Amino acid sequence: MAEILKGRFTADTGLLGSEVIVFLIGMRINKPWKVRAWWPVFVAMPKMLSYLAQHSEKGLLGYQQALLPAPMVVQYWRSFDDLARFARDSTDPHLEPWRQFNRRIGASGDVGIWHETYRVQTADIETIYGNMPAHGLAAASAAVPLRRGRDSAAARIGASQTDDPALPPY
Repeated sequence: MAEILKGRFTADTGLLGSEVIVFLIGMRINKPWKVRAWWPVFVAMPKMLSYLAQHSEKGLLGYQQALLPAPMVVQYWRSFDDLARFARDSTDPHLEPWRQFNRRIGASGDVGIWHETYRVQTADIETIYGNMPAHGLAAASAAVPLRRGRDSAAARIGASQTDDPALPPY
């Protein structure tokens, strides 16, 4: 079990450079009874994530997974070029499952897949983690204690010069 960081923390986005790629990817099981259609899609992502965890040079900085309400992964990448290279490289474990999905599922409607890609300037990122293990972007970079004067989201993201939290910080 991961160590709980007691108190309030933020991600040290300075470790990431000037930008980070946030990649959301998921699937939707449209026809649950068609296990042969959705199962290969469901098991492909864990294999890719395991591979990427063993090959940090590919550029994946970290990720978080969720199963409900539908399987989804939030990934943090070093650059868009790294993400695109991984998606297209025939020696990496993404291109072939993509090809198989297109061939087997296509426009049948049995399984839905989606992704969204965000190129984010690290100066425009606001994070907070309260009494959590390192999570999300803090796990991809580093969790650092939240310093006073940055208690409100508006102050952390630079939308306000005044730190006016809705509730007193703990």
